[in-house]
Amino acid sequence: MITKTDLQHLRRCVKLAETALEKGDEPFGSVLVSAAGEVLFEDHNHVAGGDHTQHPEFAIARWAANHLTPEERSKATVYTSGEHCPMCAAAHGWVGLGRIVYASSSEQLAGWLSELDAPPARVRNLSIEDIIVDAEVDGPVPELAELVHQLHRRLHETKR
Repeated sequence: MITKTDLQHLRRCVKLAETALEKGDEPFGSVLVSAAGEVLFEDHNHVAGGDHTQHPEFAIARWAANHLTPEERSKATVYTSGEHCPMCAAAHGWVGLGRIVYASSSEQLAGWLSELDAPPARVRNLSIEDIIVDAEVDGPVPELAELVHQLHRRLHETKR
């Protein structure tokens, strides 16, 4: 179930995704929040330079592994503008992060790419639950997913 607090953090993720787009990158943003509600880490995509592992969700996993205890990680929540790719989902599973909440799904993204005549992703489209055995996942959130859709539309319209 998506709460008002979840929506607040997801809106921040969409804003981070917009920041990434404004900096010439793909529109993805993520936030890590402690069990006490403290924002611990936030980031946006940094793949424009050619390193396609520079996803904010992967950066969160690395940061959490270096700064939080296993118990703190398991109680933290990851918020993100788009559902994790398989690489990021695996990183979260290995690091032992808790709940994941996303604004738009990877299935939606695949549909948007097709609609925009953009090339499909090079990595298979799998849900988080297909990667992490015991994942607690909530999303998508329709009103925010539409905002993410518009960011991807802006990205691919500039590439034409």
